[in-house]
Amino acid sequence: MSTPLDFGHKNYNHYGAYLKKKYDGQRVYKIIADGGFTCPNRDGSKGYGGCTYCNVDSFTPELSRRLPTIREQIEQGMERAIKNYRAEKFIVYFQPNTNTYSPTHYLKMMYDEALSINTENIVGLSVGTRPDCIDPEKIDLLESYSDRFDVDLEMGMESIYDDTLLKINRGCTHQELENALILADKRKIDICVHTIFGFPWETQDMMLKYAHEINRFPQIKFVKLHHLHIVKGSIMGSRFAKEPFKLFTIDEYTDFLAEFIPLLRPDIVLQRIFGLSDYELLIAPNWGMKKSQIQSYIDKGLESRGVVQGSKYIPEIISVL
Repeated sequence: MSTPLDFGHKNYNHYGAYLKKKYDGQRVYKIIADGGFTCPNRDGSKGYGGCTYCNVDSFTPELSRRLPTIREQIEQGMERAIKNYRAEKFIVYFQPNTNTYSPTHYLKMMYDEALSINTENIVGLSVGTRPDCIDPEKIDLLESYSDRFDVDLEMGMESIYDDTLLKINRGCTHQELENALILADKRKIDICVHTIFGFPWETQDMMLKYAHEINRFPQIKFVKLHHLHIVKGSIMGSRFAKEPFKLFTIDEYTDFLAEFIPLLRPDIVLQRIFGLSDYELLIAPNWGMKKSQIQSYIDKGLESRGVVQGSKYIPEIISVL
């Protein structure tokens, strides 16, 4: 017997459906651009070595890492998306490292170059960064593109607990995320935050409270939900090799999402519900599936559990910290 999922209908607001509706059924794909940025947690401004879970190469496809210029990255990324996925429109996505960690005039030069390539078919600009690398001038710059493109600012929340942020050498506090969200409030840009679930010292109850914290900021339109994975070249990877700790199995993670997603505001769009690095960099957990297979497995698990986004949303909860 067929289910709604067989026809692409999910009981949560997923990004694919959002893009399809917004762009009248056209196939829209993100094209990753690496601007060669570093991070204040790597260059000594706030620390060295970066966040303990991070190897920046694990978040960027290998082909993008090999390309020397923004133009080549975007042009070749578009060619691959057209050939492999019949893409019609594109969102330029500055992803690796901290993509607002530079003077505003330099950022403008780089964003302008990226958005000048095949302009007719570019519909959006997405910029990934840290909340402590946002200021009013950079918000103004991003908003200046909003009359021509959809603009979203993606910031790593990771955890809502300062104790966790300290343990993972994040180099910023949850209050700094709140400050950035306040700066972006009522501006013509969309906000995405991403989380990491599964730090061994956080309980399930602690992780479920992330939903309530996200809910209280109406300017958050998108979220990316990641499970903790251990990658080669990271500080956490070295520690894990010496003292392994418990990580989510795919069934445990599906069970967790089945509890988490109903708590989220029903209007929030889930851009991603799990994270996955290149397998040559992945240490654990290795679920033995391709990305599409993981997506299908989790979606089927959520459907079988009767998960509906927002079904347990409680508007009265304004703070959990």
